[in-house]
Amino acid sequence: MHQQCVISPRIHACFCVFDFAALQRSAFITPREWPGRADDLGRLRASGISDAIQGVWPDADVVFAEVTVDYYKQGDASRRLHDEVIAPARARGYREVWLAGASMGGMGTLLYDAQYPGELDGMILLAPYLGDYDLLLEIDQAGGVTRWDGGPSQGFTPRTWQRDLWRYLKALSNDPDRSERIWLAYGDDDRLRKAMPLLVPALHQQQVFERAGGHKWSVWTPATRDILQAIDKKAGTTAATQ
Repeated sequence: MHQQCVISPRIHACFCVFDFAALQRSAFITPREWPGRADDLGRLRASGISDAIQGVWPDADVVFAEVTVDYYKQGDASRRLHDEVIAPARARGYREVWLAGASMGGMGTLLYDAQYPGELDGMILLAPYLGDYDLLLEIDQAGGVTRWDGGPSQGFTPRTWQRDLWRYLKALSNDPDRSERIWLAYGDDDRLRKAMPLLVPALHQQQVFERAGGHKWSVWTPATRDILQAIDKKAGTTAATQ
């Protein structure tokens, strides 16, 4: 896993932004089904996402992490992200650790929280890839994630990880305290937008941001800025009422 910290550390917050790089074809999901495959560290750096984060949270350090298809294929993505990025950030004394992911990185963000519950202070999902069409259709035909019967978790194996992710999302829909840490943004012309209504019921409605545009950083970067400002406003409102 490749990563880059864009400023020197301060003991405040660590914000990890990641997506995956399709260096090799997946054996069990075709490249067509892995949206965002063109993203790499260079594109993340050029996206302006670091400036957007630090423009609102100037004390936050930003780490870019690149996750390859092989990590997902081997079921190793969450462990490596934990061992190489998240755990070291905690060990350095950061008070908060946030994770943001675009497209396949959005799914990876959810997978991390599902497999390492309680370790993240917050998550930003940017037009996350949410699984294969047949699974999404099954959930839709069941009446949505709250009515879908996914059965017990199968341990996030290479054969079951997508269904296991939706089992986790179903649990989120019944746990508003846990889902309060999750923010979602996507474009109204995004190629993955039709899957978003399946995810939204598991989240807080006021933490879902739809913006004009498609599946690109020119939508996600300003949306991230808007989300962070909304987080600060919400925190200020909460503090004022206590």
